Amino acid sequence: MANFYRDNSDIQFLFRHIGLAGIAELCEEGFRFAGEFESAPADAQEAILNYDMVLDSLGQLSGDFIAPRAEGVDREGNTLNADGTVTRAKGSAEAIEKLGQAEVMGFTLPHRFGGLNFPNLVYSMAIEIVSRADAALMNIFGLQGIAETINAFASEEIKQKYLPAFSAGKVTGAMVLTEPDAGSDLQAVKLRAFQDEAGNWFLHGVKRFITNGCGEVLLVLSRSEPDRSGGLGLSLFVCGPGPTVHIRRLEDKLGIHGSPTCEIFFDNTPCEIIGERQRGLVTYVMSLMNGARIGIAGQSLGIAEAAYRVARDYAASREQFGVAIEKLPAVRDMLIDMKLAIETGRALLYETSRIVDLEVAYARQSENPPEDKVEAKELKNNSRKYKRFAAMLTPMSKYYCSEMCNRVAYDSIQVLGGSGYMRDYAVERHARDARITTIYEGTSQLQVVAAVRGVCSGTAERFLAELAGLDYDDQVRDLLDILATGTRIMTETIPFVKDQGNEYMDLYGRALVDIAIDLINGYLLCSQASTKVDMDVPVAGIDSGQSISMKARKAMLARRLVTKNASKIEALAKLILAGDKSSFTDYESIVGPVPTE
Repeated sequence: MANFYRDNSDIQFLFRHIGLAGIAELCEEGFRFAGEFESAPADAQEAILNYDMVLDSLGQLSGDFIAPRAEGVDREGNTLNADGTVTRAKGSAEAIEKLGQAEVMGFTLPHRFGGLNFPNLVYSMAIEIVSRADAALMNIFGLQGIAETINAFASEEIKQKYLPAFSAGKVTGAMVLTEPDAGSDLQAVKLRAFQDEAGNWFLHGVKRFITNGCGEVLLVLSRSEPDRSGGLGLSLFVCGPGPTVHIRRLEDKLGIHGSPTCEIFFDNTPCEIIGERQRGLVTYVMSLMNGARIGIAGQSLGIAEAAYRVARDYAASREQFGVAIEKLPAVRDMLIDMKLAIETGRALLYETSRIVDLEVAYARQSENPPEDKVEAKELKNNSRKYKRFAAMLTPMSKYYCSEMCNRVAYDSIQVLGGSGYMRDYAVERHARDARITTIYEGTSQLQVVAAVRGVCSGTAERFLAELAGLDYDDQVRDLLDILATGTRIMTETIPFVKDQGNEYMDLYGRALVDIAIDLINGYLLCSQASTKVDMDVPVAGIDSGQSISMKARKAMLARRLVTKNASKIEALAKLILAGDKSSFTDYESIVGPVPTE
């Protein structure tokens, strides 16, 4: 029986290494819910046991039930019916039903709405597990941020109307944001929200590229202030399906075929406003999208893990020139880099999720600050610090993991050669599914623009200083010196970039963000190599009897990562400091005229 949680030694290791006890206490607010709700844990040990049990159950459901149906879902896709409703692929409908029965559709919702009240960190693990089984299904399972947004900003009446049904798995949701002329630029949204004489709200207009737009709970970004352009003219609304909500078409996509991507026409649709007017984009949607970006990073990890496993198995069994192809240096090097990239992405995503949990917890505590002025000041400082860290790490994680996912999926096809290009193996599906991850919820280019602000503002330097201050084993001490040198190189490039202006910052943002990510990842792997929680993992296969401690293995990974990235960081810094502005000065001459045919 397959279990996508138990068979992943790295997730198992990080579950123990990352310090869930402190996160659990913050999430459960000192375990004050234990006497009120049957599902609430009484202490950290019970909370961690609950996390482990749910991930185990989800891992088995993913391995035994969801994954075997993924190929059929990809082939079948979704059907737009004559009445405007959507019929999901049989495997998707069955999987959604199973997830509801497993009571995992309210993963981070509070106990009072029937939710599990789990940390974002554990949710990221769950998203990765489900995505490895079927990336398209994650687009439904991973849209629980819609419920979180309702919980954070809506009235109590709206919360009671929607959230218990979310937790029970009776409804699914959709982020209804983009339009034909407003993709990444959400400030250009035109869909109209208006009130009648009684103050009731209605929606009118078209939305496009809406993931799961056939869901039962639609969060809609709309222009509530017709005389005000830009983001401050937008508000957020919630509505359900009905005779005035028309699914006009399903997009015919390259991948994630099990995820319905809809064009929706709202024909004076009744709705309710979420929170306050004019805060739809600036406050509510930005919060929603940050959660979605972490979800896409988890989806990317799941796809990469699935693709890598096919390639690893094939390389061990396929013989050419009288040996298994994994014996060939070029193939061996590819597999090592793929494995390292996945575990590095996992380290970054899980650390980001941990930081987000701290941000949420301290923000919640700040609503009722302690009377002691020293404690109140410390709480305020922590809240600000983790908010800055989360704002930088979130786009970094989405950017790094999605780009990594595409590389791993591409290389997996290469390992299989001609067989990888055929539908006989799942890697062609993984490659098609991977491609969207660098596009939706903000392209890689937009993630870099967001992340580079954190690098240039000093947030990256402060975060790296915290990582550098952790306890490390002697076996990675020389690597810390290399990382310290890399940090110095990064900080020396920042004043030059800032002096050149925002256009130059955006032009070389990717190089600067890559440097920061490489340094963060280096410290994270060195920390894993210095862990106080160790475990043995198989070396040459489960049945070989050979094993190595995870701590020793992580030291090997850290050494490969840090030493290889040292020269890359130097090269990127030289590129940044060269000051080449030909992208601005010579663009028309280099790219030539716009093609007319």
